[in-house]
Amino acid sequence: MLSLLKTSRSSQLLPRVMQIATAMLLCGGHCLDAETFEDVQGVLGRYCIDCHSGSDAESGIAIDSYTATNARSTDRANWRRILRQLQGRAMPPDDADQPSEEERKLVEQWILDDALKVECVGPDRPGRVTIRRLNRQEYDNTIRDLFGIDLKLAKTFPSDDVGYGFDNIGDVLSVSPVLFERYIDAADEIVRTVIASTDVEAAPRRQFEGKRFPTRGQVTRDFTLEDAGEYVLRVRAWGDQAGNQACFMLVGLDGKPLRKELVRNDRNRPTDFEVTLDLKQGKHQLGVAFLNDFYLKSGPQGKKLDRNLNVDSIELIGPLGILPDSLPEFHTRFFQPPIDPRATVTHQTEAIKKLLNPLASRAFRRRASITEVESLGRIFSLARRNGETVERSTQLAVAAILVSPSFLFRMEVDPEPGEVRDLNDFELATRLSYFLWSSMPDDELFGAAARGELHTEEQLVQQARRMLKDDRVEALVENFAGQWLQLRGLEEVSPSQKQFPTFDNQLREAMLRETELFFRTIVSDNRSILDFLDADYTYVNDRLAKHYGISGVSGPDFKRVSLEGGRRGGLLGQASILTVTSDPTRTSPVKRGKWILENLFDAPPPEPPPNVPQLAEGDSSQLTGSLREQMERHRADPACASCHKMMDPLGFGLENYNAIGAWRDRDGTIEIDATGELPSGQTFDGPQELRHLLLQRQDDFRRCLSEKMLTFALGRGLEYYDACAVERIVNRLQADDDRFAIVVEEIVKSPAFRQRESGESQ
Repeated sequence: MLSLLKTSRSSQLLPRVMQIATAMLLCGGHCLDAETFEDVQGVLGRYCIDCHSGSDAESGIAIDSYTATNARSTDRANWRRILRQLQGRAMPPDDADQPSEEERKLVEQWILDDALKVECVGPDRPGRVTIRRLNRQEYDNTIRDLFGIDLKLAKTFPSDDVGYGFDNIGDVLSVSPVLFERYIDAADEIVRTVIASTDVEAAPRRQFEGKRFPTRGQVTRDFTLEDAGEYVLRVRAWGDQAGNQACFMLVGLDGKPLRKELVRNDRNRPTDFEVTLDLKQGKHQLGVAFLNDFYLKSGPQGKKLDRNLNVDSIELIGPLGILPDSLPEFHTRFFQPPIDPRATVTHQTEAIKKLLNPLASRAFRRRASITEVESLGRIFSLARRNGETVERSTQLAVAAILVSPSFLFRMEVDPEPGEVRDLNDFELATRLSYFLWSSMPDDELFGAAARGELHTEEQLVQQARRMLKDDRVEALVENFAGQWLQLRGLEEVSPSQKQFPTFDNQLREAMLRETELFFRTIVSDNRSILDFLDADYTYVNDRLAKHYGISGVSGPDFKRVSLEGGRRGGLLGQASILTVTSDPTRTSPVKRGKWILENLFDAPPPEPPPNVPQLAEGDSSQLTGSLREQMERHRADPACASCHKMMDPLGFGLENYNAIGAWRDRDGTIEIDATGELPSGQTFDGPQELRHLLLQRQDDFRRCLSEKMLTFALGRGLEYYDACAVERIVNRLQADDDRFAIVVEEIVKSPAFRQRESGESQ
């Protein structure tokens, strides 16, 4: 057995005998090889302990705290990180003592065979998702499907925080005071859009130009009414105050005074002054006058005093109490049967509760309780007794639904402390719909939940297959793929117009649409997920085809085309990915290599050391040497080289694509060198050979995609006890031709998706 090197920090390791004894006592029949673990700790203690121990351990890897008993549980993720660094020859750094090949193999093999071994014995722990609110995309989609309107009001909400790569993670979706104010504003706009009302704010209005009065005077405005009825004249005014009186304003109609008003406010507080009128059809004239001008050239301290009236706007609102001829579609559908306007408020309240019950149930994604419906009825009744119309009172009750926690949050009740419970059918319907559609359940899914037909594996899989064929699965493309592949970053990139004059918003949109259609095809046609790594087809319109040098494509509509010659294929040949992983003026092999490691193999490199300068911007052909030569100098520091040798070869394999994804054989006057050698010793030349090498890591890709989609589906980060769920997905992918639907089916069948444990630690 290898002994630990006695260093200043090696004394922090647990005594070897105690480790072995503890491991043997606690792990029972599934005990790890404690002696091998001791050998592993010996190797790590020899080469790694100085940097990776104690509370200030670099990258949070404190090997002195790891035990054999925790290797497959709480320490599992860290052992995976150690394995990646060893396999990539990133650690130890090049300027440090290196383990022999035998020592390296010992550690790697133990991690693979023991720490990362998945033993699925007994029931899975499902974990617990923090109660989470709807994110911005989910809010907009839910409003769309609940009311049949697409207002996209969430763009005014604060941005959603991101956790584990996604913006639907319960732990980070907080509610700020600003966000709640936006919810209230949005609710009011929604109800006024879907339910017609006869109150002042909903009535037709005419705008008239205002006037500034520097001295006494009046302004008149002529108008013609087609409908007699009740109107409101609203004048917004403020004053330049001076002297011992406020501004005196007179509002009149048809030559007769209506109202005199002291305008006491100033420019910082414009105020609305209203007069209710009963007007006949025909021509009318309204007027506003300023009555008490005041001017003093030299007042106290020699300052000029000048009283002026400022009328910002004049509005005529009405007629009141008349619904428009064309009612919103939801309004017509909701008021069936209509509320009798002559009935008592009590009878109207009973009628409205019957109409609100199904709406609240759909909005809350479960059956609304009697108490909740009664509360909505009280809101309606109170508004009616305070003089509001039936329609406006209904608006207020519906707005209460939209600001309810049961609407804004995806509620799931915790089981008793230390217990696990099966989710009910409505909770499963909600999880399923927000996973695949980022929206509420449709009628079929909600009906299945109401009938109790959504709690078995077969029922969930059947619904999932149906939903993957629905157009609403576009939300999975936008929200899952958009974040997994970092496509949302395409909106932010700004390639240099000098370097890349062909880049414009039209090309940007075409780049994005290609990847979305490619992902959508894999989903809807249930194709192999390995198409993401290499495929012989893609989607282009005339603009993108010209960018790629593909002939025979005309028009703005996208067409599926076959790829020949090996230049493109899979995600790594698509301009969207290549552009978001570039700098404004040049390619970035580091960003591209890092993107591959993170998003295709879930093997992110460590964060760079502090104070490491970035490679200079500019056209690489105009800097000294090729980009490859510049980067060789950039990573001369051994601390940089250890990580760059994992990323850079992958990125250089894509150097035939420029910073906006167009093919090139030269960069200025320098011929492109797209060769590379991986830490494993494998070599390649160009994108096609790189893709073939990446396909050899297809098991890593299966696991990466499974983990990312499971994270997105659950709305939480994965824990060590989720390993069995991931392993089942990977094993079935291997057995069933890697079809995309397998990932979804295994997720919705998993205990993590179908159950919930309490918040008490297990």
